[in-house]
Amino acid sequence: MQTLTADEYTFLTDLSKAYRDRHLPSIKRKSDWNPRLGVDALCFQHHGAKHMVGALITPCELWLVAVPDHSLLTETLADTLTLSLPSGTYPLSLERLPGGYGLYKRAILRDLSELESMQEAARLAQQMMARLMQPDEGLNA
Repeated sequence: MQTLTADEYTFLTDLSKAYRDRHLPSIKRKSDWNPRLGVDALCFQHHGAKHMVGALITPCELWLVAVPDHSLLTETLADTLTLSLPSGTYPLSLERLPGGYGLYKRAILRDLSELESMQEAARLAQQMMARLMQPDEGLNA
């Protein structure tokens, strides 16, 4: 597995901020909003030459995310992406964010209200990505 570069980590941090800035007002109005959580992109790894795949934590949801390579963000992206992982195939939907960012996402967990901290959310994201990268875990829906 290829390690992410410092520029890629910076890009993911900026993408998380763009997501937060776009969605935080509406997230705060949801009944399952968890004020102990923020928005963070975690557990990313390269998936082929065109995407990085990982988890996006928000105060309400945990998302499976595929981020197109920076060079693709100026191209027209399809509205959906079918992501093939060892555990199965997952349809993801495109979301364009301010600042020219784009990501494909699919909700994996829709209620994080019971989590006590971002550290707990990060452990959950790590477990989710480990399961998705294992064959036949039954997560494909």
